[in-house]
Amino acid sequence: MTLLLAGDIGGTKTILRLVEASDSKQLHTISEERYRSADFPDLVPMVKQFLAKANTSTPEKACFAIAGPVVKNTAKLTNLAWFLDIQRLEQELDIAHISLINDFAAVGYGILGLNKQDLHTLQVGKFQPTAPIAIIGAGTGLGQGFLMKQQDKYQVFPSEGGHADFAPRTELEFQLLKHLLIKHDIQRVSVERVVSGQGIVAIYQFLRDRKIHRESPEIAEVIRTWEQEAGQQEKSVDPGAAIGNAALQASDRLSEQTMQIFVEAYGAEAGNLALKLLPYGGLYVAGGIATKILPLLQDGRFLLTFTQKGRMRSLLEDIPVHIVLNQHVGLIGAALHAVGL
Repeated sequence: MTLLLAGDIGGTKTILRLVEASDSKQLHTISEERYRSADFPDLVPMVKQFLAKANTSTPEKACFAIAGPVVKNTAKLTNLAWFLDIQRLEQELDIAHISLINDFAAVGYGILGLNKQDLHTLQVGKFQPTAPIAIIGAGTGLGQGFLMKQQDKYQVFPSEGGHADFAPRTELEFQLLKHLLIKHDIQRVSVERVVSGQGIVAIYQFLRDRKIHRESPEIAEVIRTWEQEAGQQEKSVDPGAAIGNAALQASDRLSEQTMQIFVEAYGAEAGNLALKLLPYGGLYVAGGIATKILPLLQDGRFLLTFTQKGRMRSLLEDIPVHIVLNQHVGLIGAALHAVGL
């Protein structure tokens, strides 16, 4: 058995997990803790506190998934004043082998460690074991990536596909595009501005300002508070979650239409990714939003826009589409990546 340390490092929270890995790469969790990232000046004291509490020997290997780019074995978190360097971490933590990987790359590795109960299948498709695997996930931003099989192993490739251009399909979406261009005084709109947590709010504000439906006092108060807290690192409300919940409960027509546009744009972008990769190994929808709005992804609109690609429709109908239900897929991926160090 090999003792491993896996971490999911974010600007707001960090999750550390101590894992035993067998020769067959089966993972067994020994200990797990969640920390508020801002409570620590650096990752090192947090890890030392975690290992001291776990009261175990020093891990042989560690892998940390980082919410941000990893360049030349270093990483600087977007919303946190931490600068991580592999050589320094190995020395100060006395761990022989440490790696830093992008958090969405970790999701890619984590896909390989999921079980049937960790997934909800939207479309069975026609699985091909040697074909590429695609991953897409809306959360704070929009992550995209893919896996390619090389002999008996998969190689994970992250991408910046979430920053590709938003492609409106309907008259209302064209109006949304124009609204975002003018509001932000920008030359182009990335798909991440629409298909993400911030995108849900942007769609809602667009519909609200056009007075398409009456705004409910409850959601209006959440949006107002969020707007007043703009620029603050921590916010007291989550408007995307409030809008999503109201849509799930069918208690607010403005929120329902917001989520309809969001889900359709999400499905369309997943279809765009699928056209580029033809991932008959499966397209996996990860990210924090999918599990929270699962019924809205199941009602047919996501798959409709996913497959609505003209003459290519039949190709996309053969691609397996799965929703990732396990919110710790990144931690699983970090542990699996550590196994191979």
